[in-house]
Formats: sequence, structure tokens, C-alpha cells
Amino acid sequence: MKIVVIAPNWVGDMMMTQSLFRTLKVLYPNIIIDVMASNWCYELLKKMPEVHDYILMPLNHGSLAFFQRHKIGINLRHKNYDKAYILPNSFKSALIPFFANIPLRIGWCGENRYWLINDMRVLKSIAFPQMVQRYVALAYPKDLVNNADSIPKPILWPKISVSDSEKIKSKKKFYVSNKLPIIGICPGSGAGLAKCWPYYHYAKLTELLYSIYGYQILIFGSKLDYDIGYAIWKLLSLNCQYHCLNLVGKTTLNEAVNLLASCVAVVTNDSGLMHIAAALNIPIIALYGPTNPNFTPPLSNKVKIIHIAINNDKKRIVKINRNNIYHKSLIDIKPAQVINELINLLELENCNHNESINYKNIING
Repeated sequence: MKIVVIAPNWVGDMMMTQSLFRTLKVLYPNIIIDVMASNWCYELLKKMPEVHDYILMPLNHGSLAFFQRHKIGINLRHKNYDKAYILPNSFKSALIPFFANIPLRIGWCGENRYWLINDMRVLKSIAFPQMVQRYVALAYPKDLVNNADSIPKPILWPKISVSDSEKIKSKKKFYVSNKLPIIGICPGSGAGLAKCWPYYHYAKLTELLYSIYGYQILIFGSKLDYDIGYAIWKLLSLNCQYHCLNLVGKTTLNEAVNLLASCVAVVTNDSGLMHIAAALNIPIIALYGPTNPNFTPPLSNKVKIIHIAINNDKKRIVKINRNNIYHKSLIDIKPAQVINELINLLELENCNHNESINYKNIING
């Protein structure tokens, strides 16, 4: 069987699609999975062994471009796909598989696309409360899976790996020291500051991690997060700045994945990098604000989610200055709480590896 998956456009959603890929590989061991996605996804898809080939989606995310999609679909006909899985819910995302004459086109009911998808699933949010469940459910016939409880367990979470040579190469490029263990922080978010832990909290956490706990810190993010990364680094003492590398906007996605794999733990907002860290099986402190941690949680057993619910609308948004407006639920998460949860997580990880290091004794000593 040969299929094509029309992929979503966000890093976190792209990572969760691997659960669909892994499930299809179990159900159909000889399946060939091609993925149509934006250019930035290529480096991520290369790290997913289930993916056979990558097809570039040359059109902008918000563009209908009807005639261009018609041409792309016609050009795909020679590939003779048996099925297409359309993961975005938009009308335009279903056009290319339709024009490609793919016999079976599978997806959730979305923007009036009944005549484009011939295996239509009607989504009831309460039946599939998590995004990953919605993706994995598409792998099964719709009469067999009509809610999350009917999905065969366990759900196969995203799982990627990085070789030692890849880690070494990326660490050398950015002059990452091998003398101190690394904590990664991911202070940005594709959705803006509303999902971000305040930069001054990250700066305080970074200072403590270095000065008291003896870690070096790597700050990760895209070019869109440049101001946040710089604001954190600028607040640090000179000594801490020397042991903190601000890599925001400086790495490729592939290099960021390699360096995340070199970390002993990651502290992160609800972001795409959080989902990558989860797929790498790294201990994670995940900081949630207004978004629902139950809908798109990091899919890993090595996670501590910190989330403070705020019910009063008037207290939700706090303006720190002209350029920084944060959600109060994130402001109320203090660095001391984060660092305590982080140390507990690292101690648990050490116990699982039968190591004898006692982080609390190191801290108190």
C-alpha cells in the first residue's frame, strides 16, 4: 500500500503526526508513507524512520491558490497513491488529493469539503479530547473507532533519535562545552507571548541553574523568538552569560533537535520544541498558561506539567511594559517552583538509571 499524508503546518502538530505514521506501520508493515509538507518540515521528517519520501508543499499556509493546487494534484497522479490522509481541517488542504485522483481520501469533517473527502469522519471533541487521538483514529476504519477509548492501546507516541555523531557535530559548531551538563530552555511560542512564561522568570531560573546547580544553559527558539532570547541573556550576570548560549534564531531545526538531544532536561512553554523534546524522551518541565494541557500535552512519561488555572477574566492579562503582555497564570508560576520540580524530575531519572547522584544534597551542599 502506498499513501500520502497532507501534514499540518505547526511543529508540535507535525510531531504528533508521527503517532499516525507509527500506527500505520504496525497495521500495514509494508506500507509506503510519503508526506506533503512545508519546506521547514523536511529536517524533522528525516528523523522519522516511518517516512519514505517528502513532497514539498510550495504554497503559503494561508493561500487558496486553487489552480496551483490543481496542477500539483495532476503532477502527483503518476505516483499511484492508494490513500491520502488529510490532517488539516481546511478546505484547501483536501484539494490536492482530490485532483490527484487518489481513490480513498480520509479526514475529519472540516470546512465544507464533503465532496473532496470520501472517507469522512465526524469529529466530536468530547469523544477525542486529545489531538494525537484524532490523528491516530484515522488509521482505523471509522466503524471500529468512534471514541478515544476504542483506539487500541497503547497509542504509539512520537519517537525520534539522534546519533552521537550528530550531537558532537552540532555541539562543536556552536562551541557547547562538554564540561558541564546541559539544561535547555525554550522560552518562545508560535502563538505569541500569551503562551510564554515571562522572560524575567526564565532569566532567574537560568541564573540559579548555573550559579547554584552547576548547569550550562542553551536557549532555543526560532528567529521570531529573538527578542525573548536576548532579553533573558541580557538579565544574566557576566559569569552566567559565559555559561549560557543564546541560540535563538541561530540554528537550523535539525541542529536544534541535535542539541536538545544533548540536554539532561528541558524547561519549555507549550510549543513545538516541547513536543520535539518529548519525542527525544528528555525529562521536561512544561509550563502551561491559557492553553489546555489536556489537548496537546507532551507525549512522554518524563514530564511534569505546571499549570495554574485562572478563572477571573479580568486577571488574565498583565501588561509588564509596552512590549511584554503575559498571561497571569504564567506569571504566577515562580522560578522556585519550577526548579524544585526540575530537580525532582532529574532525581527520578537518576533512580531509573540506577545512578547514585543526589541532586538535593548537591544543591544544599
